[in-house]
Amino acid sequence: MTAITVHLVDGTYELFRAYFAVPSQQIASGQEVGATRGLLSSLLALVNRAEVTHIACAFDHVIESFRNQLFDGYKTGEGLPPELFSQFELAERAVSALGVAVWPMVEFEADDALATAAAHLDADPRVERVLICSPDKDLLQCVRGSRVVCWDRQRERIYDEPAVSEKLGVPPRLVPDFLALVGDTADGIPGVPRWGKSSAARVLAQCGALEAIPREVSALQTPVRGAEALLSTLAAMREEALLYKRLATLRTDVPLADSLEDIAYHGAPRARLTDFCREIDAERVLERVSRWAP
Repeated sequence: MTAITVHLVDGTYELFRAYFAVPSQQIASGQEVGATRGLLSSLLALVNRAEVTHIACAFDHVIESFRNQLFDGYKTGEGLPPELFSQFELAERAVSALGVAVWPMVEFEADDALATAAAHLDADPRVERVLICSPDKDLLQCVRGSRVVCWDRQRERIYDEPAVSEKLGVPPRLVPDFLALVGDTADGIPGVPRWGKSSAARVLAQCGALEAIPREVSALQTPVRGAEALLSTLAAMREEALLYKRLATLRTDVPLADSLEDIAYHGAPRARLTDFCREIDAERVLERVSRWAP
């Protein structure tokens, strides 16, 4: 049997990127569709590739998740442009009309769905490689060797384990620990004061996990600049830091239809895609479809 490469797409990222890259476009009803058209075009370019045989796309159907119950400061939909928010459901329909499996997340986040699928598919001997199509640093924790990797499509950059270590200074398994210390503004994780990327990477490289970072400087194996202040701040915020790590850790137990059979790509269903493109006045997209479902 031919080894299979699976593509897992961060639909929320793709929609946001399209919103800020594509001019505003409205149909006769007044519905804003520019980002959806951009997303559809981007995904079409991907599925037109002959090597894309298995693909799924995860969305944040709503912005809030179980993490908002754990931490009041976690990201919400507050401040989200209404022209973007109004296209969330439309974007999911666009991807489905293209014939791609869609995972809309409510209790969990899109990243959790991608992490779950990556873990399950990594265990499938039929799978040669899993490409997580997103530049989101949260997802770098999912990387395993060169078998499960993140792919930044815009920059044409593949992040395997060595590339993750080069980028952040820590291996994939320590990405949640790293984000807990330095923070992640995109997700509303504040991090621990004084801790920067360099200090977090150096201390985690020595200690192996946030929980193992000592309270005393003398317990560090090699010197770290400002270590006394760093450890003192962390000691005062240890419970908060552990919560931040929990927030940054992606779940791998999301209930998904993620078997190879569930996400096999057979081409775009002609009638459904045609109807959808007419709805959003994007019929020219149909001219670029190179793979129609039988």
